[in-house]
Amino acid sequence: MLPLYGFLLAILIASLAYRAHSLSKSGAFAAIILGTIIFGLGGIPWAVLLLTFFFTSSALSRAFKKRKQGLSEKYSKGDQRDAGQVFGNGGLAAAFVLFHFFYPESSIGWIGFAASLAAVNADTWATELGVLNPSPPRMITDIRKRVEKGTSGGISLVGTLASLAGSALIALLATLLIPTDSLLTDHWSLFPLITFAGLAGSLFDSFLGATVQAMYFCQKDNKETEKHPLRSEEHTSELQSRGLISYAVFCLKKKK
Repeated sequence: MLPLYGFLLAILIASLAYRAHSLSKSGAFAAIILGTIIFGLGGIPWAVLLLTFFFTSSALSRAFKKRKQGLSEKYSKGDQRDAGQVFGNGGLAAAFVLFHFFYPESSIGWIGFAASLAAVNADTWATELGVLNPSPPRMITDIRKRVEKGTSGGISLVGTLASLAGSALIALLATLLIPTDSLLTDHWSLFPLITFAGLAGSLFDSFLGATVQAMYFCQKDNKETEKHPLRSEEHTSELQSRGLISYAVFCLKKKK
């Protein structure tokens, strides 16, 4: 797929996603940049994997809204993806596309691209479907500790199985759509490799969430969030919280 066609397709997808409120304005611009690289320099197989991740994750973020309503009020991540989330999810994948563009004879580009998307798809499926677990999740760093649903670093049986399924879907497509210029002969060996690489990436992300993810609590809004909730620095106090370097920031309600 020529870069121009990739650019036009990226604009089309980003515009539709923005109109559907799946992407914020900054997220749409970021999607155009990554989409141009992946669609334009990669081609159809690469585009299929990226779009599979995007459409399934967007659909799941809107599913089971009643079950996730309390979590969205407390852990306010929102359904719209901003530029940081778009680059966080697709930046590594785009880097592997660039690697393949300069070294087309190497299979590292395709495997790395598929594994990176398998990891983010696994993480998204685990996050969105983990709320269906009948019991509270457990902290990945201390499996004996129960935590509230939506807590960074929390894992559950349903969430882990969803993570495995999300990773396997990308792995299956990567196995079936392997580029014709690849030197790989045993295509089906990719399926377990990419599946478990994606699952491992998702679990590692949960580990980071339990150890280095900064968490904030706003007294005014009465909710915990990964987003910075500060109205102004003079109305905040800071204290050490769980994890290695994470901390919580308390927003003090402005006096009227």
